[in-house]
Amino acid sequence: MSQITVAPETIRLPFVARGPLSSCVLHSLTDSSADREHTELARLAVAETSDVILDDDIQLALFALYASAYGSFQQFDPALEWDPDLIETRRILEEHFERTLREKISTPDLPHPTVDTVSRALFALAEADSGPSLSRYVAKKATREQAREFLMQRSIYTLHEADPHSWAIPRLHGRAKAALVEIQADEYGGGRPDRVHATIFAASMRGFGLEDTYGAYVDDVPAITLASHNMMSMFGINRRLVGAIVGHLAAFEMTSSVPNRMYGDGFRRLGFGDDVTDYFDEHVEADAVHEQIAGRDLAGALAEDRPDLLEDIMFGAAACLAVDSWAGAHMLRAWSNGESSLRTGAES
Repeated sequence: MSQITVAPETIRLPFVARGPLSSCVLHSLTDSSADREHTELARLAVAETSDVILDDDIQLALFALYASAYGSFQQFDPALEWDPDLIETRRILEEHFERTLREKISTPDLPHPTVDTVSRALFALAEADSGPSLSRYVAKKATREQAREFLMQRSIYTLHEADPHSWAIPRLHGRAKAALVEIQADEYGGGRPDRVHATIFAASMRGFGLEDTYGAYVDDVPAITLASHNMMSMFGINRRLVGAIVGHLAAFEMTSSVPNRMYGDGFRRLGFGDDVTDYFDEHVEADAVHEQIAGRDLAGALAEDRPDLLEDIMFGAAACLAVDSWAGAHMLRAWSNGESSLRTGAES
C-alpha cells in the first residue's frame, strides 16, 4: 500500500486504530478539519486485502463509520454523520464487503413466496446449520477465562442488541412492519427500562466482573467479531438490503433459544448466579416465541407481499448462520489450541 500520512488522533476513544485506514477514519470522525484521505485509503485497502472479512483495518473502519450513525461514541462529531466523504468511504467498503459475502455464502434454493413455504424453508435452513456448537462447548467445557472471553466478544453486538434490525422498521409496511415492531418491543423491554435486553446483558457483564461500557472491548476482539456486527449494520442501514436484514433476524431468532439455554447452563456450571444468567434465561422463552413471529409474520409475510425481496431474505438468513459460525469456529479453534480467542490475549 502506498504511504499516506495520517495525523495522530487527538481525541481519546475506547479503542485504537488497526492500520492507516481506520486511523484516518477515526481521526476524521472526531475532527472536521482532519485531512480527508480516507476515501483513497479505502480504495487501496479493498484492492490489497486478501480477505475483507478478516481484515482488521477495514472492519474497524467500517465499525467506526456505523458507530457514527448509531451514536455509539460521544467522541464522534454528530455533524459528521452524513459527511459526503465519509459516506463515500463507507460505500466503498460496503460494496467490497457485500460482494465478498455473496461470493462466499450460497443463497439457498428459493421457496415459493408464501408465508408457510418461506417459514418452513427458513426453519429448515437453521436446522441444517452444521457449524461448530459454541453453546455446547460453553455449557460443558468452557473455563472461567473462556466464558469471560465469550462475554467480551458478545458485547460488541449485545450491548446494542436489536439496534441493527430496528433500521428496518420504517422501511417495512403492513404485516411485516407489525411483526418486527412486536419483536423489537420485547427486545427493548416492553416498556420496562430494566428489562431492555442490552441492559440485562450489561448486568451480566458486571456480575462477571467485566466493564459494561459499550466499546470497552473493541480492542480485544478479532476482525470476524466486528464483521458479524458490521454485516448486521450494513443490512439494516441500507434500504436496498431490507430483505437481507429481515432474513438475518429470522435466522438469528431461530438459532437463539436452545443456545441461550446452554449458555445459561454453562455459567451456572461455573458457579455464577442469576445476576449473570438472567440474560440467557430471558432469551430461552422470549426467542422461542420470536422465532415463530420472525419466520412467519415477518419474513414469510414480507416475501408474500414483496416477492422481489425473497432472494435477499434467504441470503440474509444464510449470511447470519455462516458468519456466526465463522466467529464461533474462531473461538473454538483458539480454545482447543490452548490459546486466547482475543486479539490481545487480554489479561484478567
